[in-house]
Formats: sequence, structure tokens, C-alpha cells
Amino acid sequence: MSNLSLARIIHFSSILLLLGLQDSPAKAEIEIDPKIIQQSPTLQHWQQGIPDILWEIDHDRAFYTHIRLGYLQSPSENNTSGIEIGIDDIFIGTTGLTLSADYQTSFSKSINSTAVDLQYYILPLGYVVNIAPLLGYRSLNLENYNTSGLNLGAKLKLNLSRDDAADITLSQSFLNIGSSDQVGLTRIAAGYALSASLRIAAEIQEQNSRVSKQSQVGIFLEWIIR
Repeated sequence: MSNLSLARIIHFSSILLLLGLQDSPAKAEIEIDPKIIQQSPTLQHWQQGIPDILWEIDHDRAFYTHIRLGYLQSPSENNTSGIEIGIDDIFIGTTGLTLSADYQTSFSKSINSTAVDLQYYILPLGYVVNIAPLLGYRSLNLENYNTSGLNLGAKLKLNLSRDDAADITLSQSFLNIGSSDQVGLTRIAAGYALSASLRIAAEIQEQNSRVSKQSQVGIFLEWIIR
């Protein structure tokens, strides 16, 4: 049974239960220890009224902010290895607008990149699927090619399970779009939670320009910030 169907059943059953209590002369005899109420956010929430569970499922965040640290390897650069540190989806207010940033550098060559991106998730944040246009700045310093400028694109996010338990992200963007220095950036990443605050993730990324192509793979540890 899907989460949506289960939520509908719970919501409908709760309404029937409360309607029955309202019509029951035994309503005044129902007492709950105040200590139990104080220790239960759920009971406190229900005391304020019947919650709209379907709305909460749609709008409560299915994903959170991640701080990540990982190991990179670039097959296209003779298996040059390096590290990446970054942060994904710093939520700005209660909207779908988020900020992400990362820095990559190699161990043995002068290869590095820096990026800062804003993305706006169009659909409610509790949806299984979400889409976000992306706007940011990126700087690329490769062994034989350097460029920097405006980065435009979009991100597709599949929340396979709530609370960041599992997801897949696909993004496509273009650096200096329409110019001779245009670079296409394709990224696919998958993450899986090991605990309530720690995830493991893997990523494949390709950078395609008119003068060079670079591919890299990475594996990361991610800390979930709720």
C-alpha cells in the first residue's frame, strides 16, 4: 500500500473517530495523563485540531541540507584523484529556494573547480519527484583549459524514500552558454542513508567543452542537517 493510500485511510479514520467522540456521552470520561501529552508532540498537534495529513505529506520536506566530503577520480585525466567538499540545499526560508556550493581539487595536478548555485524547487518539497531550475557561478581550472562564468541549467530529484533515506539526482547545466567557452556539465548522483544523520553517496560527472572532455566519479560521506 502506498504512503498516499495509507495517509487517506488514517485521515478518514481519524475524522470518524473524533466525530464519534463528539456524539458520545462518554467523551467527558476520556482522560489522558498530562505527562503523556507533554511527552508526545503528536498528541499536542492533534489537540489543536484534526491535521491535514495529506497536505503534510506533500509539503513536509522529503530531503534536507547535506554537508559532504568525498574522494574523486578522473579516468579522462589518467585517473587523477582528488577530493571534494561541498554543501547541498541550504534552504532559504520556507520556500523551495536553496543554495549549494562545492570545491574540488586534485592531489597531483593543478586541476580544481569552484561552484555556487541557486536552485528553486517548483513542486511541493514532499513530492517524490521535484524539478528545479538552476542559476549560479562556476570556475573550472583543468590541465589545459580554464574558464569561469554564469552557470544555467536544471535539476531533477527523485526522493525514493522520505527523510533523505534514499534519492537519485540528475542535473544538466551549461557554463558560459552560447559562447566559445561553453561547457556542458552533466551529473548523476545517488545517496543512501546509513543512519539518521549520515549518508553514503556516489556520483558520475562529465564536463564537455569544445576543446576538452573530462569525466570523473566520486564517493562521498554526507552529513544530514535537519
